[in-house]
Amino acid sequence: MQKFTTTVTYLEMRKKPLNLKINTPTDTLIIRAVNPTIHFYRYLYNTVGKEWKWYERNLLDDETLKLQIQDKNVEIYVLYVDGVPAGYSELDFSNEESNLVYFGLIPEFIGKGYGKYFLNWTIEKAWMANPQRLWLHTCTLDAPNALDLYKKLGFVPYKTEEKEINFSKK
Repeated sequence: MQKFTTTVTYLEMRKKPLNLKINTPTDTLIIRAVNPTIHFYRYLYNTVGKEWKWYERNLLDDETLKLQIQDKNVEIYVLYVDGVPAGYSELDFSNEESNLVYFGLIPEFIGKGYGKYFLNWTIEKAWMANPQRLWLHTCTLDAPNALDLYKKLGFVPYKTEEKEINFSKK
C-alpha cells in the first residue's frame, strides 16, 4: 500500500462565464461517447489519470462502473486530435448542480493548448443545461497547472481539505 496526503480544492461557478476568446485548434474534434464501453472508458481514465494517481474508478467492478458512466444524466466527451483520443471530460447532470467529474488530457497532448480549449468547451457545454452552479474538485496530486487553469476559466475555490489516500501500486 502507498499512502499520500493531498490537499483537495473544491471550485465552483455560480454563473456562466463570459465567452473567452480561445482559438479552436483546426486538428480537433469533440465527440460525445454515448454509453461508452467499459474497456474504452477505462482506457481513457487510466491513460489520462495514471500520472496523477487517479484510482477511484479502478476500485469499482465493471457492472458498477457501467451503471455510473452509462447513466442518463452523465455525459462523456472525448477530445480527438488528428483522429487520436487526446483527453476526455465527464459531466454529471444528476441534479440542479452540474459536476465536472473528470477532465484531463492524455500525456502527449499536455502543454500544447488543448487543455484550455477543451476545458472552455466543456464549461460551455455544461452551462447549456442551465445548472444552478457548476462545480469540480482537484487536488495537489493533479497536474501542476490544473488549479490555475480552472481559476483562469472562471472557477472560484470555496473549500479545501486534507485527504489521505491509500492505494496499491499498479
